[in-house]
This record gives sequence, C-alpha cells and structure tokens, in this order.
Amino acid sequence: MPNANEDKPSALSQVQHRAVSELLRVSPVADDLARRFQTAGFSLALVGGSVRDALLGRLGNDLDFTTDARPEDVLKIVRPWADAVWEVGIAFGTVGAQKDARVGEAVQRFQIEVTTYRSEAYDRTSRKPEVSYGDSIGEDLVRRDFTVNAMAVALPEKEFIDPHGGLEDLAERVLRTPGTPEESFSDDPLRMMRAARFAAQLDFEVAPDVVSAMTEMAGRIEIVSAERVRDELNKLILSAYPRKGLTLLVETGLADHVLPELPALRLERDEHHRHKDVYDHTLIVLEQAMALEEDGPDLTLRLAALLHDIGKPRTRRFEKDGRVSFHHHEVVGAKMTKKRMTALKYANDLVKDVSRLVELHLRFHGYGTGEWTDSAVRRYVRDAGPLLDRLHKLTRSDCTTRNKRKAGALSRAYDGLEQRIAQLQEQEELDAIRPDLDGNQIMEILGVGPGPVIGQAYKFMLELRLENGPMGYDAAVSALKEWWTEQG
Repeated sequence: MPNANEDKPSALSQVQHRAVSELLRVSPVADDLARRFQTAGFSLALVGGSVRDALLGRLGNDLDFTTDARPEDVLKIVRPWADAVWEVGIAFGTVGAQKDARVGEAVQRFQIEVTTYRSEAYDRTSRKPEVSYGDSIGEDLVRRDFTVNAMAVALPEKEFIDPHGGLEDLAERVLRTPGTPEESFSDDPLRMMRAARFAAQLDFEVAPDVVSAMTEMAGRIEIVSAERVRDELNKLILSAYPRKGLTLLVETGLADHVLPELPALRLERDEHHRHKDVYDHTLIVLEQAMALEEDGPDLTLRLAALLHDIGKPRTRRFEKDGRVSFHHHEVVGAKMTKKRMTALKYANDLVKDVSRLVELHLRFHGYGTGEWTDSAVRRYVRDAGPLLDRLHKLTRSDCTTRNKRKAGALSRAYDGLEQRIAQLQEQEELDAIRPDLDGNQIMEILGVGPGPVIGQAYKFMLELRLENGPMGYDAAVSALKEWWTEQG
C-alpha cells in the first residue's frame, strides 16, 4: 500500500505498516472477492471502519466494502461465491454475505457487507435517509461521517485512497468531518451521536468545530428514529470509555433530547456542600460497575448504573436540619427508567430488568451491620431473582464516598450479606424458593378446585416459607389447614 504521506511524521508510516499486516491477513477473502468484481467489470474497495481498524491494528473479521456495482449486480457476483447471502439492507444499497476461508492454518468465518457508492440525506420532515447512488468512490467518501472513516483501499492492487486527511487525523486521534460539520450533520443528524460514540470507543478527541456544530444543531436529532438513537446509545454505553461519550452528549445538549434524565442529575450543590454532585457520582458508579464485569460489557448492568439515581431530582428535599433527602427516589427512578427506555424502543425484558435493578438498588442500605433476619435475606434474593448477581455489582458500585473508613464498612457489610446468601442457598437452594406445598397438593388437601382461593393459599404458603425456611410436609399441611379454618 503506497505511503500517501511521505512528508508526515513516522507515526503515519507506522500505522500504515500495521495496515499492510492486517490487510495481508484478510487478503485470501478480500482479494478473491475483488477479482470477481474486476472480472464482472466493476471495482471494489475496502472502506470505512475496516480501513480505520486496519490502520489501528485491530481489524476483525467483519469487512466493509464499497463498489460501483448496483445491488442487483452485487448479488449476481456474491451469490455463487459466498456461503450465505442476505438482503436485509438492500434498500440502502447493502448486500450482506458470509464466507469461510482458510487463513494460515485455520479456517475463519468472515461477515461481509458490500455497499454501492452512495449519498444520503434527511429532509426536514423525514425520519429515514433518502438514498441515491453515486458513480465514484470520491463521491462516496465525502458523504462519510468522519475523515477517519472516509479512507479506502482499492483492491486487489491495494491502493490507499485518503482524500480528506483521515490518516493524519487517525494519527492525531481526532474526529473531524470530510466537509463542514454542519453539512455532515444536516445529511444525517445521527452523526452527532456517532461522534460521541467514536470518542467513547476509540478514546479520540472531537475537533472543536465539530463540537460547536453538535451544540448548535442538537435539536436536529429529534428527526432521527428512536431505534437508531437507541442503537447508537447502546454502542456508546458498551464502549471502553462511555464517560467520555456521555459527557460530550451532555455538554453539547444532545442528551437533553435523547436522555434528558442524565443532564438533569447536574443538581446544584447547596452552599454547605451537604450532598454530592449526583451527575458525577453516576458516571463514577458506571465506571465502577464496568470494573466488576466478568464476561465482557453488560448492557443491563451499565444501563442500571447510568439510570439508578434519575429519580433524585424529582424527590430532592431540603430538610429543616440542613440535610438534603431523596426519599423514595428508587421507586420514582424505576418508573422514570421504564418510561425512558420504552420511549427509546428497548425490548420489554430489558426495560423490566433495568427498572427492577433501579428499584432495588437501595434495598441493601437497610441491612446495617447485619441486622436482617434470615427471612429478610430470603426476600432480598426472591425480589432480585435472576438479577441477584447484577444487583450485587450495582450495590457495590454505588459506593463512591472518599471516606475510606465508611467505604470499608459498607464493603464489609455487603461481604457479610453475600456470605449469608451463600450459606442460605447452600442450605435451602434459595435460588428456587417454592412453598412446601405446590398448587396440586393445596387443592387436594383443601378439597377445592382451581380458582382464586388456591392462589391465595399458595401465596400464604410462600410467605411462610420465606419467613421460616423449609417446614416439612406435615407442618406445612397443618399450617395450611389452620389458615383455611381462619378463612371461614
């Protein structure tokens, strides 16, 4: 790949050398596909994020290509070659494919997208971009979101194409737009969120003129569908540096439109500094929750950490003694979480789980130094259900005090609670708490068929189980009959 910046510092040549190595790795697939396009009279280039990641030395097996071939021609070329083909994005000029190929000693699976040169823009009343096809790679690159994503490598000759200085911006770790930011964000307002997302993913800085345009045009994000906003927000939250992206969303005013509960946390402190900055606390909790993740980024946990205190602004009270209180902010916050996530079109199960974690995140603070009874511990586990492990992590992350003695005491108290949970689980299989009698047994003992009364009896037996632990069959039957007598 020729060096297009011979007069630039050695950092540029270093990233190009990394790219050569990465491109050689994927050549068995990329070059084979490119030759097929050549034979059919078309051109093909690796483009966008694939080139950026190759230059960063982190190219995976998801490859993005661009071509002058129209989608119907792309299908004719790709179908006989690929192991699988899908047309989900064909309305936007994209054909997807899967290809298994030998790379060195191993067979690797590649996910491929081939997109016809295009340009797209929003009008003031539409939530969907209007797609039109271009005839040159130059037209295609100028419509890309950022210069670091506006580079290409023509195949199979591996000619490096960088008309907008993306390589230099990559070396400087800065996000700029190929044209003016205003034009770019007018074409697709979601690019403003993508700026924050890439800053969070790549730990890049955003150029001042881009930040200014984001601030001035933040309201334009309203034209973008909730689903696209949600997907971009997810990528940001799941990134390596979400604080960086979230801070940018808040500072530019974008968060006021897509997640207004976050900037609302910037409560002014009272003159005696008797309560924390809830916004900063929230970002610290998010980072501390990330540090406890065991199997990669956890969207449920991260969303719960981000939203756990959003009920505080609505519940803040200045007490007579000078203290600041936020009574029942967890209950209010859970309702707000459900409303916001629903508006962003999150899946119902995820909305339910995140809202539940927000609702439960304060429960531990009634534990004190271990005063809970065994029945209270059982209820804690029952109420958390399958979210217990995440609740452990969220609760631990919620301690951001700089008072080492207080932090140590909270940590030891939670260690004690987890130890008690483990002991009870071992004794009673607490994860699957059930009454000592099931519904069929209750109906048989009471001589009653299915109906509301069986549900009431079952609930009574479950409460006994939580309160007393395992009772045994005979004691359970006796207790049920006594309850039944009391019902008249």
